[in-house]
Amino acid sequence: MDQPDDNRLRGIILNRIREQGRIPFADFMAMCLYEPGLGYYTSPGRKVGAEGDFYTSINVHSVFGRLIAREICRMWEEMGRPASFDIVEAGAGHGRLATDVIDAIQELNPTLYDGIRLTLIEAEPSLAAVQGELLAPHLPKVSWSTPADLAEGRLRFTGCLYSNELIDSFPPHLVEMGPEGLREVFVAAEGDQFSEILDLPSTPELEAYLSRLGITFAVGQRAEINLNAVRWLESVATALERGFVLTIDYGYLAPELYGPMRLNGTLLCYYRHTIEENPYIRIGLQDMTTHVDFTTLAARGEELGLRKVWYGEQYRFLVATGMMEELMALEAAATSEKEQIAIRLALKKLILPEGGMGDTFKVLVQAKGVENPRLLCMRDWGKLF
Repeated sequence: MDQPDDNRLRGIILNRIREQGRIPFADFMAMCLYEPGLGYYTSPGRKVGAEGDFYTSINVHSVFGRLIAREICRMWEEMGRPASFDIVEAGAGHGRLATDVIDAIQELNPTLYDGIRLTLIEAEPSLAAVQGELLAPHLPKVSWSTPADLAEGRLRFTGCLYSNELIDSFPPHLVEMGPEGLREVFVAAEGDQFSEILDLPSTPELEAYLSRLGITFAVGQRAEINLNAVRWLESVATALERGFVLTIDYGYLAPELYGPMRLNGTLLCYYRHTIEENPYIRIGLQDMTTHVDFTTLAARGEELGLRKVWYGEQYRFLVATGMMEELMALEAAATSEKEQIAIRLALKKLILPEGGMGDTFKVLVQAKGVENPRLLCMRDWGKLF
């Protein structure tokens, strides 16, 4: 695998460490991903799809966005069909998913479409132009915001905030259980390279996080604790006046995420569709991700007034929200058997386990100020077939 030039950001991070001393891995990953103009997510360039470093469900088929749109339509109905309804996408990327969602709502529910206000939150400023081109027919309804607007309380909305593969990119603290107790991974400078140091945790929040979960690691076990995910959820709970939070990402409940089978945690990097385990190369040029702890998102959400409505695998969510109906409509509209086969293969990838996205990805739906909603994803499976 080639080693592209990462000297500029590498030098900036090394100099900061030399000046300030070692830093928690979370700070290192934050600079790699979000350093203004140089981080993986804050620099120009296509990150997703064939020309990028990884695929998401968005790249598979527009049906993914249509099914989210179907659920948003139901959310609007469960909220009493308000005249105005905010849809917020956090981590909007190139705007493909937002376009698929709002296109579908315009077709499926013109009344809801009339009252929609769409807000896109994205860390990379240059993507606004690309988003604007895709969303050109809907531009009067579109506005742009930043992660800082959400984090600092400048955003307020009533409706639905959704995200797809966002939380996995939030920088976590790395910890490892030593013979004498929990230790944190710090990043130090060693010449023009990075090295790791294990020492006492930088914050008592790390041990408190594990204590709340009742998790105990084996000696030598390494794991990630994502305090940034919790802080993000706290910001969302503050910003949401009434409505829903829909989170789609890869992850597990805590007992599985932190189980003894994961002695090395879940941290991985992606570069040109190849998995890389070393986070200290291609600085700012490769994606870095970790699996989401859905137990903590749900539990902290309850404390913040975000009641868990539904949690499950992506395939269950997609089938319950209308995947089979969408498949039949697409096949009926296909002009050839070859096109029908291509449609089936694409949609299978969204729902199949073992190589597909069906069980790797999970969906968490939380509600605030909406009593006993009956969403599509909650439908009885026995009545869907």
